[in-house]
Amino acid sequence: MEAHLTRWGASLGLRIPKNPAGRYRLVEEMRIALEAEEDRIVTSMPGRHPLARLLAGMTPEAMHDAFDRGSDQAREIID
Repeated sequence: MEAHLTRWGASLGLRIPKNPAGRYRLVEEMRIALEAEEDRIVTSMPGRHPLARLLAGMTPEAMHDAFDRGSDQAREIID
């Protein structure tokens, strides 16, 4: 795949084709990271994590000990 560099003031802008932009859910003004690795530039989207991956393994049982609610009293008792 090829992309086009265009002049943007004193900088260069990289135009990303529609198909990969849609595939990776890229939107206007999104910040991406650029890293130089020898003879190539690698782009990445820091901080983007699918919600399903963030919540994997978070069940009521797994989270029970994460919160100290104090001792149960009267009608507050949770089975």
